[in-house]
Amino acid sequence: MPIETSKAWGRGELYETLCLLVIGVGIWFVGVTLGTFAYLNTLVATYNLTDLLLLAACMGVAQWGASIRKSIILRRLMLERAAAAAAQAEAIARHDGLTGLANRRRFIDAVERAHASGAGDAAVLLIDLDRFKPVNDLYGHAAGNAVLCAVAERLQQLVPSGGLAARLGGDEFAMLVPLRYESEALRRLAQAVIGRIAEPVTWSQNDLKVGATVGVAAVSAEHGDADAILHAADLAMYQGKKDGRGNFRFFRSAMDAELRARARMETELRGAIETGAIEPFYQPVVSLPEREIVGVEVLARWRHPSRGLVGPSEFIPVAEETGMIADLSYTLIRRACLDARAWPPHLILAVNIAPQQFQDAWLAQRILGILTETGFPPQRLEVEITESALIQDLEATRTTLLSLRELGVRIALDDFGTGYSSLYHLRELKFDKLKIDRSYVDAITMSDERAKLVDAIIKLGASLGLSTTAEGIETDASLDWLSDQGCHFGQGYLFGHAMPKAEMDDVLAAARSPAPAPFPDLARAS
Repeated sequence: MPIETSKAWGRGELYETLCLLVIGVGIWFVGVTLGTFAYLNTLVATYNLTDLLLLAACMGVAQWGASIRKSIILRRLMLERAAAAAAQAEAIARHDGLTGLANRRRFIDAVERAHASGAGDAAVLLIDLDRFKPVNDLYGHAAGNAVLCAVAERLQQLVPSGGLAARLGGDEFAMLVPLRYESEALRRLAQAVIGRIAEPVTWSQNDLKVGATVGVAAVSAEHGDADAILHAADLAMYQGKKDGRGNFRFFRSAMDAELRARARMETELRGAIETGAIEPFYQPVVSLPEREIVGVEVLARWRHPSRGLVGPSEFIPVAEETGMIADLSYTLIRRACLDARAWPPHLILAVNIAPQQFQDAWLAQRILGILTETGFPPQRLEVEITESALIQDLEATRTTLLSLRELGVRIALDDFGTGYSSLYHLRELKFDKLKIDRSYVDAITMSDERAKLVDAIIKLGASLGLSTTAEGIETDASLDWLSDQGCHFGQGYLFGHAMPKAEMDDVLAAARSPAPAPFPDLARAS
C-alpha cells in the first residue's frame, strides 16, 4: 500500500512539473510574439532598473525555493499519514474490533503458516461458549460484550509464548499453540481454558456465568489445510457438546464418520417427515384403580426402509436441533386427530410439544387450524410440555398456554420432578395435570426415599387441584401403591405398549363397554 501511494505521488509531481513548464513556454511565446520582452528591455535600459530587476529575480528564486521545500515536506507528511492509515487498516482487517484478539483471517493465516512449515508441532483449540445466549437474552448485548471481552482477556493470559488467541466470530474463540511438550500439557491447557472461562464475570453488580467446550486438533498434513484443521477441531468440539458440555475432546478420525452419519440421518429424517414415514403410535392411559382406558398418548415411530421401526430417542433430538421438530409435530398431531375421531368420545388424546415450538407465537393458532381441519374437539386434546420449556422463555410459554386453554385444550406438565418447575410455575401457568416421571415410578417399591417423593408429588397435585398420571408402571405392586396414594391415572407396559392405530382399534374394541366416568377436571373445578 505505501509503495503504491508513493508511485501515485511521483506521477502527480511529474504532471505538475510538466504543467508548469507548459505555462512557462506559453508566457515566453506571448512575450516574444507581442514584443513584450523588447519593451521591457528598453524600459530597464532607459530608467536604469537593472539592479531592481535582479533583486526581484533573486527574491522570486528564494520564494520559489521556499515553495518547493514546503511542497516536499507536505508531500512527505501525506505519504507518512497514508502509510499509517494503511497500517491501521491492515491491523483492523486482522483483529477483532470488540476484543482486540486476532480475527478469523489472521488466525487462518497463522494456521496455514504452521501447516506449511511441515513440523507438526502446533495444535488448534476451538473454544465455544456454553450458556452465552441466556446471558444476552437476560441482561442485554452490553453484558454479552462484557463476557466476550473478559473471555478474550483470559485467553490472552493463558496462551503460551509463540501462540495466538483469536475470536472467530460470535461466541467462538480459538487458540493456536506450539507443541513443545507432551500431549498431557495440551490437556492441562484445555482444562485451564475451561476453568478460567467458567469463572463469573462481574457486570453491573451481577455475576454472569458461562462455560466452554473445547475441541483440539493437531496441525498436521494428515488433516489437510487450515480449513480442514479447523473442521477437525470443530468435530471434536461438537463431540464435547454431545457428551455434556464443559469438557474437551481431541479429534479422532472416527468423528468424521460420525458427522457423515449425522448428515445422512438429517437427510433421511427430512425425507421421512415429507413422505409420512414417521407415524403416530398410541399408548393407553388408564384410570386408577379401575384400569379403564381414558386416553392415549401419541408417540412417534419411524418406519425406516433398512433399519425397521426406529424409536423417538434416535431421531427426536436431531429434529429438535435442526428445526424440523415443528413440521414433524404438526404432522403427527394431524394424523393422530384423524385417527382418534372414530374412537370413543371420552378418550383424551395427549400430544407432546417440544420446548422450541413455544418460541412460535402462532403455535396455538396452528393447533387450532389442525383441530378445525380434522374436526377433532379441542376438549379431547391434551398438550404435554416438559419443564425445560418453562425456562427457555417463560412469558412466551405463558401466552401460548393461555391461548390453548381458551380453546379448551388441556395442559399437562410432563416428566415432573426432572427439571426446573417451581410452585410459582404450577400456580401461574394453570396446568391441568402433572405427569410423574418414570424414573421415580420405577423405584417406588424399592426405595423409601423415592416413594416419599412420589407421594409428595401426588399430594402437591391434589392440593393445587391437579390430576396426576404416573408413567412407566410395569408391576402390580407399583400399581397398587400408586392407587393407594391417590394417583388418578397410570401409563406403562402393564397396561399396554405403544401401538399403531390398527392395534389400538382392536384394544379399544375389546375393552368396549359403557363409557367410564368423565375425565376428571380437578383444576377447573377448583
